[in-house]
Amino acid sequence: MRTKKSIYLFLVPGGLLFLIFFVVPTLYGLSLSFTNWDGLSSKVPFAGFSNYTHLFTDDTMFHGAVGNTLKFVVMVVILQSFFSLLFAIFLLRNTKTNIFLRTLYFFPTILASVSVAFIWTFIYDPNIGILNTLLKDFGLSSLQHSWLGDPHIAIYCLGIVEIWAHTGQLLIIYLAGLQQIPVELYEVAKIEGATRWQTFRKVTWPLLTPATTMVVAYTTIQSFRAFDLVYAMTDGGPNNSTEILATYIYHQAFQYNHVGYASAVSMVFMIVIAIITMLQFGILRLQSGSREKKSSKKKARSTSANPTANPKDLEYVSGGGTA
Repeated sequence: MRTKKSIYLFLVPGGLLFLIFFVVPTLYGLSLSFTNWDGLSSKVPFAGFSNYTHLFTDDTMFHGAVGNTLKFVVMVVILQSFFSLLFAIFLLRNTKTNIFLRTLYFFPTILASVSVAFIWTFIYDPNIGILNTLLKDFGLSSLQHSWLGDPHIAIYCLGIVEIWAHTGQLLIIYLAGLQQIPVELYEVAKIEGATRWQTFRKVTWPLLTPATTMVVAYTTIQSFRAFDLVYAMTDGGPNNSTEILATYIYHQAFQYNHVGYASAVSMVFMIVIAIITMLQFGILRLQSGSREKKSSKKKARSTSANPTANPKDLEYVSGGGTA
């Protein structure tokens, strides 16, 4: 009994750190969100729910920032997850070339976001940038553009940079997931005459659910927090077309001295991230549960029809049972 109680003592350091660095700042930010404090004066005027009322009803810049953030996050989550999985599949074998390419793709991850921003600001430069120069050299001058100066495409150009910078990092997660899949399942699929697409759909993808859950959740949170990249490349411009919630909070707090209002936006921002992350986990869990239910039903039917069948064959036929 004493041993069981002593185990809980190991939770104390982590609990204290969580309390000091998350709970206390969150409660302090929540209290500031009900004020009109400018961050400088000693007086902290109480504002009630006026910050939240203004936020949802009158602040068109906030609404634009929400739209820009969603565009950025959706683009990055879909494409970054897709490319990291694609590269992981092609680089699964441990050959010298693949190991070199993995290192090459991972390299942007170790760069600071500000360095990445400078590299791509130069690439996107409309006058001396590499992108426009290459288009001109290949006879595609009509496609030359002011990539970060066009409000219609600037947010997507930033999304491409975010994808370039972090795909290699997520590639490693998918590689680890792929290497955990038993080779025997692929051998059974080959014996059964499954095509590459059927093998991927019935064997690889179901068993990559844990890795996919981690990749999607991490990419979502990372995309919401892409403050440094956006700030260094466009600072929310042109015409606020790349103003995401993270930069909007910064501008309200440190440019306009609306610390109370920025705290209200931060609270909404935190709730939005929590809701979207929980929805993603819920959807992936439902898909996993539905797949396992179908797998159990098919396995039961196969067992009753052929009691002497190989269990591994049944797992493959049922569409991705656990190894």
